[in-house]
Amino acid sequence: MSTAQFKLLYFASASSYTQKSSETFTAPSTAAKLFAELEAKYPGIKERILSSCMLTINLDYVELDAPEDVVINVGDEVAIIPPVSSG
Repeated sequence: MSTAQFKLLYFASASSYTQKSSETFTAPSTAAKLFAELEAKYPGIKERILSSCMLTINLDYVELDAPEDVVINVGDEVAIIPPVSSG
């Protein structure tokens, strides 16, 4: 990974949707910019996956009330975690 990137991990339905377990993106960024990039790359992902997912940055859950304020820095590890049902 180059020095101006962060790693994005996909889990469960996000991984199925993208057909990937991870990929890298340019940093710094914001969650809003990342979601826009993902929608351009994987049409429909915003509505089907991202609208109900949780996001972690370096294993810490982040609030997505204002995704434009969520900063992703160089070297961060970001994960998209879709809802998980149990039972």
